[in-house]
Amino acid sequence: MAEYILETKDMGISFGGLKAAQNVNLRIKKNQIYGLIGPNGAGKTTVFNLLTGVYKPTTGTFYLDGEELVGLSQEKINHKGIARTFQNIRLFNNMTVVRNVMVGLHDHPDFKCGLWESLLRLPRHFRVEKQMRAKAKELLRIFDLEEDRNNLACNLPYGKQRKLEIARALATRPKLLLLDEPAAGMNPHETEDLVKTIKLIRERFDMTILLIEHDMKFVSGLCDEITVLNFGTVLAEGETKETLRNPEVVRAYIGG
Repeated sequence: MAEYILETKDMGISFGGLKAAQNVNLRIKKNQIYGLIGPNGAGKTTVFNLLTGVYKPTTGTFYLDGEELVGLSQEKINHKGIARTFQNIRLFNNMTVVRNVMVGLHDHPDFKCGLWESLLRLPRHFRVEKQMRAKAKELLRIFDLEEDRNNLACNLPYGKQRKLEIARALATRPKLLLLDEPAAGMNPHETEDLVKTIKLIRERFDMTILLIEHDMKFVSGLCDEITVLNFGTVLAEGETKETLRNPEVVRAYIGG
C-alpha cells in the first residue's frame, strides 16, 4: 500500500497565459482530515477540479493510493475512489432524500441489475431495489436524516441539505472525500454540528477527507494538516495551528 492515500507531483494547469495552479505537491496520509485554504482566487477549487477529472493537468500528475489517475474521466475517477461535494449544493431537488442517496449506490457491484431485469420488473430488480433502499437508510441514519427520507430534498433546511450531499458522496464508497466549503452559509450551530459529522465520518468509515474552507476557526478545530495556496502556488504547509501562525499566511489573508 502507498505511503500516502493522495499524492500530487508538481501538478498544475494553465488557461492560456494564466497559471491557475502550479507546482502543487500534496501528500495526504490515510485517515487524515486535511485542509486546503487560501484567499479567494488562490486556486483551491481548481485543484479539486483537477483531482476529479473536470480538468486535466497541463503539468504534473496525481496518485490515489499509489495509482496514477491523470487522464481518466470524472466517472472513472469516482469509481477509483474520489468523491466530492460542491460549494453550491448540488442535489436532485425534486427527488426524495432516500432516492438522492440511492443514486450514489447505483454503480456499485452489489447493486447491479440487468437492463431487461429492470425493464420487465423481474424479481431481481425488486430485490436489488430493496437492498439499495436499506443501505441508503443506513447512511441516512448516521446523519440523522432517516426521518426525512421520504421528503423532497428541496424541502430540507440548509444544514440538512449539506449532510445529504455528503451522504450521497459516501454512497459511492470513496477512499478520499473532497468537501468544497462545507460550512459555507451555515449558522454557528449548523457549523458545530458539521464538525461533529465530519469527525464521525472519519471514525465510522475510516475515511480520508480533504476540504476547502474559509472559516479559520472551523479549519483549526478540525484539520490535522493544511496546505495554503496563494495565486495558484503553495505558500505554506504543515501542522494546522503552526501554519496558520506563519507570517506569510497571515499577510496573504489580511494584507500588509
